[in-house]
Amino acid sequence: MYRSSIFRKSKKDLQEFQARKLNRFLQTIIYPFHPYYKKLFDAHGIKPRHIRSLKDLSLIPLTTKEDFFTKDKKEIRSIDFTLQPTPELIKAHWPIDKKVALLLREKFKGRRYATRKMQSEFKPIFLTATTGTTNDPVSFLYTRYDINNLLKTGQRIIEVAQVGEEEKGLNMFPYAPHLAFWQTYYTGISANMFIWSTGGGKTIGTKGNIDVMKNLKPSWLIGTPSYTYHVLKNAKESGERISSIRKILLGAARVPPGFKRKLSKILERMGGGKVQIIGTYGFTESKMAWCECPTDIDISSGYHTYPDLGIFEVIDPDTEEVLPEGSDGELVYTCLDARGTCVIRYRTRDFVEGGISYDPCPYCGITAPRISSSISRRTSIKSMKISKVKGTLINFDNLELLLQDFEDIDEYLVEIRKKDDDPFEVDVLHLFFNPMVNAGDLNQLKSKINESLMARMEISFNVIEILSQSEMYQKLELEEVIKVKRVRDERPQS
Repeated sequence: MYRSSIFRKSKKDLQEFQARKLNRFLQTIIYPFHPYYKKLFDAHGIKPRHIRSLKDLSLIPLTTKEDFFTKDKKEIRSIDFTLQPTPELIKAHWPIDKKVALLLREKFKGRRYATRKMQSEFKPIFLTATTGTTNDPVSFLYTRYDINNLLKTGQRIIEVAQVGEEEKGLNMFPYAPHLAFWQTYYTGISANMFIWSTGGGKTIGTKGNIDVMKNLKPSWLIGTPSYTYHVLKNAKESGERISSIRKILLGAARVPPGFKRKLSKILERMGGGKVQIIGTYGFTESKMAWCECPTDIDISSGYHTYPDLGIFEVIDPDTEEVLPEGSDGELVYTCLDARGTCVIRYRTRDFVEGGISYDPCPYCGITAPRISSSISRRTSIKSMKISKVKGTLINFDNLELLLQDFEDIDEYLVEIRKKDDDPFEVDVLHLFFNPMVNAGDLNQLKSKINESLMARMEISFNVIEILSQSEMYQKLELEEVIKVKRVRDERPQS
């Protein structure tokens, strides 16, 4: 079933394999050619040859997104995180086997051929960039070597998601220099399968995506949760019958069971059969993505990782201590086989409940480490001054999950404001939503929302406002943005 033997190794064999690969990667690639980590290692007296086990990783200081900026935050220094080999550095640091291979290429196939081989490994030819709340996106460079890894991970996504190579797919991720779109693009190439990439709503609009869906009749599709829901719901409301879809892959946001059920019901009402809804996880700094395997709609298997390409740790976000298997904490990522822009022990700011498991997946049998699907952004935890006395920390990812579980809520938006727009007043929560067609008593629905919120999070909405569908679409900018932001902090910034 799975082409890669890395999906079938035992925990002991995997960790020993990773330790060997890490040691070689640090000695032959990172330390000689990486400006930032060369300086970091020297400043802390770290010898790459002494990193011989996964536990030794903790000797290396953590990297954060702030390290990509100068101290005054005025300039991005992405180039410091990009490998910069020179003939002199290669001669001084490469192991004898790689030097001999380079000399043999030059001797038997000529210097030009040898130079091209080196360029294909180290010359940047492509980039993706970070998104989010920052106004300064950080670019991550890829070489041909990294593109080959994108092809490899694309093939693995198809294997883990159990999509047949003869099946047609629809890619509704926004067309942009962002990982999700390009990982899907290279997935189609690597698997030799047909994937129609529409570019999302900003290119051909919702009607255009529905028309493609009708004509292509894909058996699977992939996109952001918000836009995928928006397109399928509009198709249903337009009276379309789309019955070909059997799998939906979703990325760029957590996918709770309540949301999966909503999508499933929409497809069922358009004449479809049973559908499997699969979450994916990725971030720009990793230069790859991972996915869940197919399960029942109320179950998430966890994201199946690629232990030959990267290492995940879970740390206590406050003490930075590495935590044992299965612990809740912040995910930290180390690349094992990258070129171009590389990160070691990168703090993702993603908090995972349930941590990492090395047990074989109970649904597909893969033995590669699995990351729990319960991931939330630490930046989603905000302080709110609900009373004049003290602030309260609120996890707005959990608030979103709660709202998505309400089957009578269609689209929604939460805004944090100041009472009476006075910067010295307490904070207030506003909820805007449009109800499903058969939602029933709306005042009763408002009460249920606040009762549920109070029971789970000990807060409630100060204002709940019902908007029309068109007003909600306009407020959320569903057709324009790459990733819909459903919680917005509208408080004055000091």
